[in-house]
Amino acid sequence: MRKQEFLDALERELARLPQKEVEERLAFYGEMIDDRIEDGLAEEDAVAAIGSVREIAEQIIADIPLARLAKEKIKPKRKMKTWEIVLLAVGSLVWIPLGISAVAVILSLYVVLWALIVTVWAVFVALAACGAGGTVASIGFALGGNGLVGLVVLGAGLVSAGIAILLFFGCLAATKGIAWLTKKITLGIKKAFVK
Repeated sequence: MRKQEFLDALERELARLPQKEVEERLAFYGEMIDDRIEDGLAEEDAVAAIGSVREIAEQIIADIPLARLAKEKIKPKRKMKTWEIVLLAVGSLVWIPLGISAVAVILSLYVVLWALIVTVWAVFVALAACGAGGTVASIGFALGGNGLVGLVVLGAGLVSAGIAILLFFGCLAATKGIAWLTKKITLGIKKAFVK
């Protein structure tokens, strides 16, 4: 792919972004290609070294703050007519509470997901503390003359420690999953504003 083809394809992918943002990104990538050509690469090789247009466009959208996208998309492109303003005002009695309710439900589901993650981490910490405490307490029981009780407490402590170790990897995976989900949701919202 040649430089101009790459820039044209990138411009098509970013067509729904604010024009200023598109121009800045096209200038940046055009300059990047020129720098690689000056370093001795062929034009096609310089373009190929940058990456695919779709991946670059997705990264650009991900890097733009959501507030800037929302501000740009919400700003009216033309002056509203009187009947449109009246319709918005009358309809606001219905759509504002519905919108607030939808946002509240989605936000509460998201908070519940994070609360579950915090709870699982708390269980991990409790099991790890039981494992350490059981091991220390077993020594105390053994030294106190209650060897059988010390052995049972040691066994319980080791089981707790084992479960904690297994739970640690589950907690880590769940936390990474929720963070990934958060990133995807944010990117989805951004794409909705871009479209």
